[in-house]
Amino acid sequence: MGNELVINTTSHETRIALIENGTIAELYIERSRVKGIVGNIYKGRVIRVLPGMQAAFVDIGLEKAAFLYVADVFDAMDEYESFMDGNGKKDEPAEGEEPVIHPLHPIEELLQEGQELLVQISKEPIGTKGARITAHISLPGRHLVYMPTVDHVGISRRIEDEAERERLKEIVDRIKPPGGGFIVRTVSEGKSEEDLVSDLHYLTKLWDEVVKRKDKASAPSLIHSDLDVTQKVVRDILTESVERIVVDFKPEYDRIVQFISTFMPKMKYSIELYDEEEPIFDHFGLEVEISRALGRKVWLKSGGYIIIEQTEALTAIDVNTGRFVGKHNLEDTILKTNLEAVKEIAYQLRLRNLGGIIIIDFIDMEKEVNREKVFTALEEAVKSDKSKTNILKISELGLVEMTRKRVRESIGRMMCEPCPYCEGRGYVKSKTTVCHEIFRELRREMLDIRGSKIMLTVHPQVADLLYDEERRGLEELEKNFKKRITVRAKPGFHQEQFEIAIS
Repeated sequence: MGNELVINTTSHETRIALIENGTIAELYIERSRVKGIVGNIYKGRVIRVLPGMQAAFVDIGLEKAAFLYVADVFDAMDEYESFMDGNGKKDEPAEGEEPVIHPLHPIEELLQEGQELLVQISKEPIGTKGARITAHISLPGRHLVYMPTVDHVGISRRIEDEAERERLKEIVDRIKPPGGGFIVRTVSEGKSEEDLVSDLHYLTKLWDEVVKRKDKASAPSLIHSDLDVTQKVVRDILTESVERIVVDFKPEYDRIVQFISTFMPKMKYSIELYDEEEPIFDHFGLEVEISRALGRKVWLKSGGYIIIEQTEALTAIDVNTGRFVGKHNLEDTILKTNLEAVKEIAYQLRLRNLGGIIIIDFIDMEKEVNREKVFTALEEAVKSDKSKTNILKISELGLVEMTRKRVRESIGRMMCEPCPYCEGRGYVKSKTTVCHEIFRELRREMLDIRGSKIMLTVHPQVADLLYDEERRGLEELEKNFKKRITVRAKPGFHQEQFEIAIS
């Protein structure tokens, strides 16, 4: 079964699902009030330089100042040239990434407060953090990524054939303008020189427009907006493996047709306008999978399950046998559960767009050969993931440490918010705990209360407990302090909330 793109567009939201082998593999969401900003280029002003962190905060006109690390800075006053000539070193980039530059100069020598510079968003604001920005501008096209500030030609690591890598590098070296650099994207494999030249001309013209706008604009201001989510997904994901695009909104259908005919005229694809009464995501069975991707527990077919806990910088995944008891011995049962969990974990990482540091707690395996099987299976399972991953060997405790590149919010963070009742903790104090807190507070308060009657206002369920199982505690306080305590239930109260007053 070929891959499909299913696009649901309304006036307030666009959702795009990539379906692989009949199952949703990736989900992209963009809301009209909160447009994605990765790839946008700004003229910013440095507002604070932090030598201790080798970073700076830059005002680019967003709610929070953007974060600029020293490795993402180049000096416009010829200092950058020295990095490229030997004072810094370059690492071969992955697809869509700039060369990593390790400068010898501290950031306080490169930037000063009040300085204006051109920067690009490399990571969306995530959680409480502002956007991550870089001064190494990159403009992605269909086949190439243009890096106007870096004289470098890189080839995507996903193109493994050495002869093809040499062919593409020779073409780009020959046609590229002096001073600028390019990364050849995976989709360029097997493409003609004409395809690359067309992309190159488009990207260099786009950069010329950016430079013109920068010279006229004052900081902070937006200089260039990247494509919207639909165009970006079509540009980056639409390959020969995607056989069909299904869209439920005629204007969006027309925009996609126009975009592909302009930028990808040789692309063979099938695009359909969905006009049935049943919502398109319901028709393809996607809403159920999206709801499942927001849950903490994910069941495996065998009866085992995984638990996914996400924090701001780390995601912990716990594997459990659950209801699965196996048919042979315990080690075989554990191995089968872990191997099944590997596939589900790789799937959930892509679908939920989980990134940063990820710790996977597999069920402990005694045999080294079984640990190796699970590790190899995990490496194989993440190969289809376009986000860069790095996996360390399974530890003696059965833990796997891995990283996954994150450039945008996970769908859980995008679609959900912390529970207003528990304030995001995931739990509240038990009613018994609240009762005992009340007793301690009453002991403190009653020493200073001169009246003989006290009104205690609490949540209704806490009130029930005080009248029943915890009644003895109230009676002891009344006896010791010679004061009458009246309990009043208030439905609008939080379970942990209570008030003590003189009645």
